Parts: sequence; structure tokens; C-alpha cells
Amino acid sequence: MCRRHSSRPARRSPRPCSPRRPRRPGPVTPCRRRRPQRRPHRRRSPTTPPRNNHRDTPNEGETVRNSEFNPKSRKSTFDLLGELPGQIIALVKAELDAAKAEFAGKAKNIGLGIGLFVGAALFAFFAALVLVALAVIALALVLPLWLATLIVAVALLLLALLLGLVGRNRLQAGTSSDPDGVTESIRRDVDALKGVGKYEH
Repeated sequence: MCRRHSSRPARRSPRPCSPRRPRRPGPVTPCRRRRPQRRPHRRRSPTTPPRNNHRDTPNEGETVRNSEFNPKSRKSTFDLLGELPGQIIALVKAELDAAKAEFAGKAKNIGLGIGLFVGAALFAFFAALVLVALAVIALALVLPLWLATLIVAVALLLLALLLGLVGRNRLQAGTSSDPDGVTESIRRDVDALKGVGKYEH
């Protein structure tokens, strides 16, 4: 028997590879879009005014050009004439209040000015006393103290007497009945018109 045909098992021929079967396409699932997230509903506060989506009525702060939205344009002439006295009275009251406020401010300023003048006069009086004392001390360096004091006192008395005489003359000129003869001139003119009395031709 040939060696080739021995007890060894014969080799099997390789099995041909079967081609792979294509996979069947499964059902196509549509792509789902994400839904937009809804914003939480905000509760409207009682103080927030509702939105005005209608343009029939004008918004707040908007200039009203149409006369139908202006209630004043609907007033008649008689209504306007009836409101005129009240407006005049209100205007007069406002003017009086303004005048009172102005006079109050002026009176306050006048009072403050008078107080300042009084204070200035008081300080001037004390300064005059100091100057008198200084004059006495200066004269005491040359003359005796009693003589220096007497001289200063006599000088002050003469100055006071002079000012008093000038003031009296001014008062007499201001309080006279007819300083410039105006009253007498008027009386003569009246008598001349009546044909009574003496008058110049």
C-alpha cells in the first residue's frame, strides 16, 4: 500500500467563506427636538399697572395731539367764563402770599440791620470812653491829674452843647407850620380866584 494512502486521515479542503449578509436597515427613528423651556409665570404685584397693548388710549407721559383725549377742550365758553373769577381770585391770593413772604424777608433783614447798628453804637460808646481816659492820662503827663480831667470834661460839654444847638435848629425847621411859605401862597391863590384879598397883578 502506498505511503500516501496510509492510516493518516485525509486533510479536508478548506471551506469557502460565505459572504456576509448585509444587515437589514432597521426602522429610522426621527430626531426629536428639544422643547423650549417655559419661563415660570411671574405673578403680577398689585402695585404694577397692567400693560396697555391697545393704542386706543394714550400712554402716560405721551403728548396728546388729538383733541378727543383732552377733556379741557370739551369745556364750553360759558364754563371757561364761569371759572375765570375763581382763577382771578387764586391769582390774587398767590400774589398776596408772595408779597407777604417778600415783606417778611425784608422786615427780618431790617430788624437784623437795626440790631447790628445798636451793637456798633454800643461798641463805639465804649471806645469813646477809652479815648477820653487816654486823653486824661496824656494830659496828666504834663499837667496835674485834676486839671487834665477838667479840661477833657469841659471839651466834651462844649461838644455836646454844640450838637444840641444844631439839633434844636433842625427840629424847629422841620416842625414849623409853613417853612417855605407854600400854605400862604396857596391861600393867596384861592383868595385871588374868589376875588377876595390882595394879590399881585
